[in-house]
Amino acid sequence: MTSAQHELPVEPARWPWSNDLEFIHGDVTLNPFRESDAPELFEALDDDVTWEHVRGRPSSSTDVATTMAAAHSNGRWPFVARLGDRIVGTTSFLELSTIDARCEIGFTVYAREVWGGPVNPTCKLLMMQWAFEECGMNRVQLKTDLRNLRSQNAIAKLGAVREGVLRGYQRRANDTIRDTVMYSVLATEWPQVKNGLTDRLRP
Repeated sequence: MTSAQHELPVEPARWPWSNDLEFIHGDVTLNPFRESDAPELFEALDDDVTWEHVRGRPSSSTDVATTMAAAHSNGRWPFVARLGDRIVGTTSFLELSTIDARCEIGFTVYAREVWGGPVNPTCKLLMMQWAFEECGMNRVQLKTDLRNLRSQNAIAKLGAVREGVLRGYQRRANDTIRDTVMYSVLATEWPQVKNGLTDRLRP
């Protein structure tokens, strides 16, 4: 965005969240988390490696259900990701500010079997499409641990712009404090990012 574009008024975003939302592209489906998803989600993510860079690993399906039940009050709107009819992970909207027309996509954890495949870029395409085109967001941000090179590469491959490093920003699962790399996509950049993701995901 140019300096002149920064001077243009931006309307507040909307947040038409509904538990009946369903986003589908190819074999990937995103639905808001439901309590009945807890056992299968726990089973899909019951792996130390998947939680290496994300704190809050649940110890049971009951933990999953309890955490998700409190998600909205903690400023998070979680989805369950399915590949075909199997739950393979979760991702969320968070850091929502409708007055500033921005949100974040994060708290993303997938089963190792789908790493490097179409699930993550498809989820990001579906979520950014809803955020920009339905909600009127001006900015969607993504961030990750400075040590998590796999995640940084995945975010960059989406077409997001790396903005910099937030030092001493966030607690890890092992209670150390991480430096966090911040990325974003702006509404003016979304058409190009969308085209790139759509081309990437063509059969």
